[in-house]
Amino acid sequence: MYLEIITPDKKVYAGEVEAAQFPGANGSFEVLDMHAPLISTLDKGNIRITTSKGQEFFTVDGGVVEVLNNKIIVLAESVTA
Repeated sequence: MYLEIITPDKKVYAGEVEAAQFPGANGSFEVLDMHAPLISTLDKGNIRITTSKGQEFFTVDGGVVEVLNNKIIVLAESVTA
């Protein structure tokens, strides 16, 4: 599935991922291939992405995530890698 992490300043990440874990406002959750559509708010915390090369972490200060048609878009207030 395809993931984009975007802040008001720039595109932080764009690429294929196998899984992504998010710090949801009501608890953390993970999105896998062919996940059902959803929209959720994000709390401060880490986004963990799993790719064929391993795992990467991004720290967000909150935002929104949308999952639709095997594409994930994260609109984050700010991100530190």
